[in-house]
Amino acid sequence: MTTVIVIDDDRNIVMLLSDLLEMFGIRIVGKGYNGSDAVELYKKLNPDIVFTDVMMPRTDGFYALEKIREYDPNAKVVAVTADLTSETAKRLKVLKVSAIVYKPFDITEIKQVLMTKLDIKINDA
Repeated sequence: MTTVIVIDDDRNIVMLLSDLLEMFGIRIVGKGYNGSDAVELYKKLNPDIVFTDVMMPRTDGFYALEKIREYDPNAKVVAVTADLTSETAKRLKVLKVSAIVYKPFDITEIKQVLMTKLDIKINDA
């Protein structure tokens, strides 16, 4: 079973995204609320995938992606963001993000990313 950690400073987004992923048969092994949580949980739990918000107070998704990449260059990290600027897209590309999901996301978009970008077999929800 595919394992995931979900990171977002908005607890409702963490809950919503976790519920969506669980509908697809994915196991949520950790939840966090900033970039530091993401790094700590990744090192501790070694999930198959990280879903992380980009813009968060204190330590953001760029920090998380940078530190996770240092620890594991092959980590699968999906950036979840409402930031549509080319600057953010460029930084995410440099950090080799596996996929980008734009907020507000929907079930179809999450399913598409899992199947096509991450090659994950999912339950049909």
